[in-house]
Amino acid sequence: MTTRHFLHRLLKAEDGAVAATVGISLFALIAAGGVAFDYARMASLDTELQSAADQAALAAATQLDGKASARTRAINAAQALVANDTRFVNDGGTSVVTVPTVVFYSAYTNPTTNTAATGDADAHFVKVTTGSRAAFFALTPIVAALKSGNITGEAIAGLGSAVCKVPPVMMCNPSEPLTNTNVNYDFDANALRGVGFKLISGSPDTPGNFGFLDTNFGSGANALKAALGYNVPPGDCSPSQGVSTKTGMDASVIAALNTRFDIYDSNACVGSGTCSPSRNTRKDLVRGNACTTNGGQGWQESPNPYRPTTVGPLTSGYPDVMGYPRDYCHAVKQSSQTCGNIGTGQWDRDAYFRVNYGWTSASQWMAQTGLSSSATRYEVYTWELAHTSVGSPAKGIDVAQTVTGGKKAYGAPACVTPGLTPGPSTVDRRRITVAVLNCKALGLHGSENNLPVAKWVEAFLVEPSFNRPSGKTFTDSKEVYVEMIGETTSGSAGATAGQVVRHDTPYLIE
Repeated sequence: MTTRHFLHRLLKAEDGAVAATVGISLFALIAAGGVAFDYARMASLDTELQSAADQAALAAATQLDGKASARTRAINAAQALVANDTRFVNDGGTSVVTVPTVVFYSAYTNPTTNTAATGDADAHFVKVTTGSRAAFFALTPIVAALKSGNITGEAIAGLGSAVCKVPPVMMCNPSEPLTNTNVNYDFDANALRGVGFKLISGSPDTPGNFGFLDTNFGSGANALKAALGYNVPPGDCSPSQGVSTKTGMDASVIAALNTRFDIYDSNACVGSGTCSPSRNTRKDLVRGNACTTNGGQGWQESPNPYRPTTVGPLTSGYPDVMGYPRDYCHAVKQSSQTCGNIGTGQWDRDAYFRVNYGWTSASQWMAQTGLSSSATRYEVYTWELAHTSVGSPAKGIDVAQTVTGGKKAYGAPACVTPGLTPGPSTVDRRRITVAVLNCKALGLHGSENNLPVAKWVEAFLVEPSFNRPSGKTFTDSKEVYVEMIGETTSGSAGATAGQVVRHDTPYLIE
């Protein structure tokens, strides 16, 4: 082929005509790919930081228990407990994600509707913000000259709680003013430790009223009895906030609580459930050979019961047996009582130890027990669990006391033996957890839903519900008399791990 002919064919050839176009467009295609790559890096960095914020917020929320140093512990959890690294940052810093900003709220609805916490007690929500990071663009023109801008992660979390494995009971805040409109009006259970409370039934919004929570345990009186009497109550856990109430309180239902004292009236323990008494059933009743409160051989008042005529300690006329007595102001006839539903915490310790142990002075029983002069009934109860028989001749809950007529008082179970001793896997049957509601402010009547709980508290069952005497002159079978132990805390509502009642779960709000 001649040179002339070759040049002629080359000029006429159309092969590769698009090469120039492709060459020119290749720059745009590479740039678009670079943008996509860098955007993916930026999006991944944002996801990493948000995930780190979520985990830090959840870790912080687990510490918001309302106790001292809760906020400090929450900050430490957010900043140190959860370690996060980013794999997509390339701004020249380390890969560690920091959490420099932690803010606490007592209430939080959205970014514009919230209330800052003022202390550890009201720190219910936490917001964490990660340190800002950037992604430098690797392929986007101009290479490494542009970056994403600062990216942070932010998350808000709270702590949701549920109360489990306890009788679903509530009481109207005994401290609530009659004109109260604040549904969160406080009840200081810890300040009232050792104080006796006379809880009543039948007055839905009256301070001190005793009632039920609805935990889907069923309907009817038998379901209520099971909820009060079973060792493991049926139904669901109760949310720590937003509870529902249930109607149906009457004396026959309250009788299920008496199974904890070794008293088994007809159908008090229903169905196939187990209603064990406590290992310590110290009470002021005696029996022959029956386990109900009916008939001449069942549980009844002793021939010489504790019946003070004045608001104060006995100096003579001591009873033949004594359970844990009421506060002085609640121990006299109902018509002569000098306090409302809340007692004073003052009760006849000297008479109790004189009658049951023969110790005739405060100095003697304090020396023998190691208890203080202001010992609570619950402290005496736990001391007796640890010292079931003392002295010679032996006295204590394991030693029955015979009274006139041949009947006996028992400090330990005689009907359903041996009873439950509080321990690592055993509940305390004379200790219950109670939701305190501000019934006046809530206008509570009958069954209601989504009610705020002012406080969860621990109470000691002082005595079985019983008409003393039959005319209710001193006590009524519709009353439940308890001693305040204190506020319920995380983990265990009873004195033992066996009485687990609260499960805390952190949750993200946004």
